[in-house]
Amino acid sequence: MTKLKAFCWSLMLMLIVTSCTPTTVQTPSALATLTPMPKSTNTPVLIENTRDRSGKTITILAAASLTEPFNKLGKVFESANPGIKVIFSFGGSQQLAQQIAEGAPADVFASASAKYMDAIVTADKVNTEKVLTFVKNKLVVIFPADNPAGIFTLADLAKPGIKLDLAAAEVPVGKYSLDFLDKASKDPSFPIQFKETVLQNVVSYEDNVKTVLTKVRLGEVDAGIVYSSDSSGKDVSEIGTLHIPEELNVIASYPIAPLSHSEDPDLAQAFIELVMSPQGQAILANFGFVPVVK
Repeated sequence: MTKLKAFCWSLMLMLIVTSCTPTTVQTPSALATLTPMPKSTNTPVLIENTRDRSGKTITILAAASLTEPFNKLGKVFESANPGIKVIFSFGGSQQLAQQIAEGAPADVFASASAKYMDAIVTADKVNTEKVLTFVKNKLVVIFPADNPAGIFTLADLAKPGIKLDLAAAEVPVGKYSLDFLDKASKDPSFPIQFKETVLQNVVSYEDNVKTVLTKVRLGEVDAGIVYSSDSSGKDVSEIGTLHIPEELNVIASYPIAPLSHSEDPDLAQAFIELVMSPQGQAILANFGFVPVVK
């Protein structure tokens, strides 16, 4: 009986000790430490962070009119992705499309015209399903700040002796300029031969829009036709502008896509996502472009 009592006391003691021992419980904060939360999709960062990208570069071929906003976007991208360098090549979309078709190494193409994006899709350099319209633009007439030729209306572009500078017809802004002149020639408020008369005043055709802007800014010509975004940059104090009404204007849609021969498609896609993000669209808007994503 004594042994039975001793056994019962021992069993009761073990139960008491066990019930008083604290139990470890994982709190939500501990679980969060073990399983990191995914980063916000609004931040332009790489999803795959385990790869060593030190010294890695991404090459963007972009229309000349995108020079200022894309340089800004490049700095944002580099800041968000340490160790990566963004390299830009700006020029006429027609020139860039030809370079891509000939195999120029690059990761992303941003064109000022769907025509040249379509051309490299046909050349099997871009998957058509990955093409996105990322911004829009429109035309404006510009002249030197002192306006030596006295250009006050669109009709003044047809005055004898005016020295006019345009982009070439194969350049997107050059084609859009001709479309504007076609519309104006059909408008009763303009002479029927308005387009032909204006083209007689053209003294030079350029291979990109920035050359037109430069020649007007330097006073080498009396007027030129560029994108509205070109008239809102750092050179705005050196030029005057003449509005083109919506019914005569031409809206330019800009497509962007990763190139199929990109050596780092993840980087290419990450840059495009930055361009399409609210931050990227705001940067483009600050440089006079019309965003497509709000």
